[in-house]
Amino acid sequence: MSNHEETALDKVALLRAHAPYTLAGYADFRAVIDTDGAISARLKALFVAVAATDRRYPDLARQELKRGVALGLSATDALAGIIVLSSLRGEGAAGEFAALVQECVPLGDAAPDAERVTAQPGEAEANFLDYFGTIPPPLAQLMRLSPRAADAYYLMRRGSIDANPLSPKHGELLLLAILAAGYSPMAARHVDGARRAGASDAEIAEATLCAIPAAGIAAWMAVGGLLETVAEPAA
Repeated sequence: MSNHEETALDKVALLRAHAPYTLAGYADFRAVIDTDGAISARLKALFVAVAATDRRYPDLARQELKRGVALGLSATDALAGIIVLSSLRGEGAAGEFAALVQECVPLGDAAPDAERVTAQPGEAEANFLDYFGTIPPPLAQLMRLSPRAADAYYLMRRGSIDANPLSPKHGELLLLAILAAGYSPMAARHVDGARRAGASDAEIAEATLCAIPAAGIAAWMAVGGLLETVAEPAA
């Protein structure tokens, strides 16, 4: 008799017959992801869906979006995923996720198009200095070789974090879930960014765990070592 909630892996007969440890472990991960904790279950469903889209698992992304909607996920919440995928993974991933959102999430009445914005002279450099503390060499080269592309980088980065429809903190956490799913060394930058935006280590941990359904337990290893350890009490 199972002592955990059924997960997608429980539907695999061979695993049910021969892999009790695997099923029990995955059920424990899903228990963290599927319930309110440091991050709401509603937003964790969004994080899983976005990470699954990044890894090209549309069925998993669809499942998670529908689960999120049942928990109160709104079109504004889902928009955050489209924005972040646009910046981090480009138009292909963003378009795929937007199509899933249109399929799964009640959108309500269409809003009028927002007014286009442009970067003012010096705005990108000031933003980079404020966020990074210095100009990272890749961005310094971009500013030198293609100033308009540097402005474009700034605008998309600002849309993902500063102007994220959830909050800057949740924009950072969503970026982190995607980067963890891709085992990216860039995760370290957004652990720092999430902390500066007010995220606790518990929130960072839960955002990272949202990568596991799409990317497995290796996703944790991209981030877990960056979190603070708790000092053991003196004997």
